Amino acid sequence: MPNSHLPRPETAEQALEMLKQGNARFVENVQNPQSTLLASNALTHVHEPFAIILGCSDARVPAEIVFDQGLGDLFVIRVAGNVVAPSQIGSVEFAAEKFGTKLVVVLGHSHCGAVTACVETLINPDQQFSPNLRSIVDRIRPSVYNLHEIYTANGQDIDEQELINRGIKANVRMSVTQLKHGSRILEDAVNNGSLIIVGAVYDLDTGKVTFIE
Repeated sequence: MPNSHLPRPETAEQALEMLKQGNARFVENVQNPQSTLLASNALTHVHEPFAIILGCSDARVPAEIVFDQGLGDLFVIRVAGNVVAPSQIGSVEFAAEKFGTKLVVVLGHSHCGAVTACVETLINPDQQFSPNLRSIVDRIRPSVYNLHEIYTANGQDIDEQELINRGIKANVRMSVTQLKHGSRILEDAVNNGSLIIVGAVYDLDTGKVTFIE
């Protein structure tokens, strides 16, 4: 079991040593026939993921643990803000074609830092990001700004936290749409029924995943 009680490493060398020790524990558990940590066939060469997860890079949302799946069960793509760019589309195409995987889940999560950063740029347009981080924020921006404009046009007020919460769902929906229509391969697969792409949000407070209609 992981030593979660150990103090946070203060140096890169300490962090590296913790990773080495963690892997040693993993190997020991795998090789122990009495271990219930992993299924007995977890380290076979069979790679047949039954679902593709496009999720956020947030360290609190590991898809295999969230969905209680083993090694080889999920094809996981992680990027800050679970945004869709050509590399993510290509990864989904690869898994769908290579493994015949029929389900894609875009997994957002509560308290998403990337969506929060986007909302903060709406409140403070002068906020500065590096060009690379800006590229992520810019991909999230349309979903958040559209929400804000809808409320403003209707004369409704929406506070920052509510905008973040609704923006997380809107960003997931936008990523689903971009996957469905950003690739001829994926679009054809969706249209002929061989692939389903859905959105979901993981709640950090409860551990529950809610799928978005």
